[in-house]
Amino acid sequence: MIYVDADACPVKPEAERVATRHKLTLYIVSNGGLRPSANPLVEMVVVPDGPDVADQWIAERAGPGDVVITGDIPLAAKCINAGARVVRHNGEIFTPANIGQQLAMRDLMTDIRAADPFRQGSGKGFTKADRSRFLDALEREVQRAKRDVA
Repeated sequence: MIYVDADACPVKPEAERVATRHKLTLYIVSNGGLRPSANPLVEMVVVPDGPDVADQWIAERAGPGDVVITGDIPLAAKCINAGARVVRHNGEIFTPANIGQQLAMRDLMTDIRAADPFRQGSGKGFTKADRSRFLDALEREVQRAKRDVA
């Protein structure tokens, strides 16, 4: 299965294409406001409003053989610990080898932003190259996830 942390995720159509090609169920998890897909492999999961409710839903279900698409680093860490593969929407792969550093950097940046309230934004937009890297990375991770459970 593929799980998408769908709030602010720019690659839902690409994820649907890959899921369809591999005949995998795609769970698009959000707190609402997304247009449903007519694709029978796509399940829209609407969770209640609240902090990290969608993340909790995904973390409780993802495991070996699954792929999770998220930019949320704590969610990525939970999914990796459960045995799932995790891809960020720009094609970056979260792994057991790099998730600790990612968590540390996230915490550092949170502290820096708290110390300087005028520091705004991440500075980098989402590009066509990011979309292409994502498609390539998702395809590779789906194939690896299938081997994980074979």
